[in-house]
Amino acid sequence: MMKIIFKVCLIIAAVMFSSVFLPSCSRQKNNNLKNSENGGNFSMESTEDSTETLEIPETSNKSDKNVKNVMRDITTMQLVYDMGIGINLGNTLDSTGDWINSGSISNYETAWGSPIITEAMIKAYADAGFRTIRIPVTWSNMMLPDYTVNPELLDRVQQIVDWVIGNGMYAVVNMHHDSFIGELFPVDEAEGFKKYEAIWTQVSERFKDYGDYLIFESMNEPGFDKIWDQYSGTQAQKIKAFDLLNRINQKFVDIFRASGGNNAERHLLISTYYTNIGHATNKLTKMPDDPAGRCAVSVHYYTPWTWVALEKDESWGKAQWEWGSDKDYAELYKELDLMKKNYVDKGIPVIIGEYGMCSSKPKEYSDLWTLTVTSEIYKRDMCPILWDVQLTDEQLYGAGKLNQAFYDRRTQTFVNKEVLAGFQEISATRNFTKAD
Repeated sequence: MMKIIFKVCLIIAAVMFSSVFLPSCSRQKNNNLKNSENGGNFSMESTEDSTETLEIPETSNKSDKNVKNVMRDITTMQLVYDMGIGINLGNTLDSTGDWINSGSISNYETAWGSPIITEAMIKAYADAGFRTIRIPVTWSNMMLPDYTVNPELLDRVQQIVDWVIGNGMYAVVNMHHDSFIGELFPVDEAEGFKKYEAIWTQVSERFKDYGDYLIFESMNEPGFDKIWDQYSGTQAQKIKAFDLLNRINQKFVDIFRASGGNNAERHLLISTYYTNIGHATNKLTKMPDDPAGRCAVSVHYYTPWTWVALEKDESWGKAQWEWGSDKDYAELYKELDLMKKNYVDKGIPVIIGEYGMCSSKPKEYSDLWTLTVTSEIYKRDMCPILWDVQLTDEQLYGAGKLNQAFYDRRTQTFVNKEVLAGFQEISATRNFTKAD
């Protein structure tokens, strides 16, 4: 009955609203900790304990060029609430590899399958109802030996940020596949901090006059396997690894707060150990000291891994081909409730910076998982940001079409209209009070 009701709801929603996604989950198998009570069905109704509508001071229309410099007198909790549902511009400016022709930043932008991003592609997200775009960036690409960020990359990031803000959305810019985080810091901490500080000093200077529709995120899925093995390491090694991450996050905040302009009050996003909920909610994770009191916390959600990514049985797990049992719901609720209890309820906003299917499972269950996860994140006043990348024509439209396929940037077409309609219906449950 649940499946029938769900399908009917999607069909109705599609009629009302209709107009690669090989996610950044390669590391998530090793980083997923199960923190799995209460089963339930997909619902877009608000929970009873959801907070009241958060009042946001009105500004001029966000599409107005002047608004990109405006800093409003709002809390980070209000801002995260206002960010609504977001989507990642994945496998684009974060692409990296020794095989890529380093003659141009555009070679990196297209190396993992994305077309050159245009404003039309960005506008289509806004027109579809997305309120936030996360822009993963690998700043080390074409970097000079003295850690000077390539000016072409800075210019390109700025151009896309301008398009995002100009089309009425929030932009989240991070440090994504800069592998020195996990490789350099454990063996030469001083040099690691030198490179890290050099990158964010240059970035913070470039964007210091931007307003609060631009958020920066300290890292992406950071971890230090050379210090602590999650499965066989000692408690002392674990403490050392978490302490290092806490100090890096503190440096991130310190850099921005000292960089002048609007950065003194900019809302910042703090990445947790492997952006894993289990790690984020243990006692070793510390939020940075921030004189502005404007930090949110970031985790990712690719759970259960046997469902999200596994397409064949492995020694460590059996591939799951259906999702929606009482046990499945209980696991989802428990994980998200951990973030609500440990952060939201304590006044620290939460952004789920990535979530999504990493394998092509039956569409009815894949859609159910995606929409249920989105809805449950939303009910807890957190911001869900879907991971999405450009797929090939075969993966989008052909006989080998992947059921997790969502958006074709080249044609600005949403190929999964049922999920898009579901997102729009979920978004409508939140009352955004600022001027649009």
